[in-house]
Amino acid sequence: MNTLEILWIVGTLGGGIGLVTILLTKREIGNPPIAAGLAVLFAAYTAFQVSREGLISFFLNHTQNLTGVQVWWDLIICVVIILFLVAPRARAVGMNVPVWALLACCTASIALLAMLARLFVLERAAADETQG
Repeated sequence: MNTLEILWIVGTLGGGIGLVTILLTKREIGNPPIAAGLAVLFAAYTAFQVSREGLISFFLNHTQNLTGVQVWWDLIICVVIILFLVAPRARAVGMNVPVWALLACCTASIALLAMLARLFVLERAAADETQG
């Protein structure tokens, strides 16, 4: 098994654990440290990848074959869906949604995770304010 296969397995297991956790817990507001931590870890991995393979590798990866284009389209669809679902909540707590959307268009999950971390902090503050 090579390093890339191990990374694929780690990502699959991590995503599976996240999915099961989401399905089994009934939180109304997400966990800011987890979202922020994931944003930092993924940004660090991305920075490492870019330092090794360059920014052009993103374009090459998504234009070499139909599978690459499908993955690109899937990424775009996921970013749009998340923004569609998160934008109303973000606006409700005063976040600058156009700036976050621009960042998400440039970095996808990195900005979306950071956006969620900020959203969760603001939602908790708002919930604390109404209760206290």
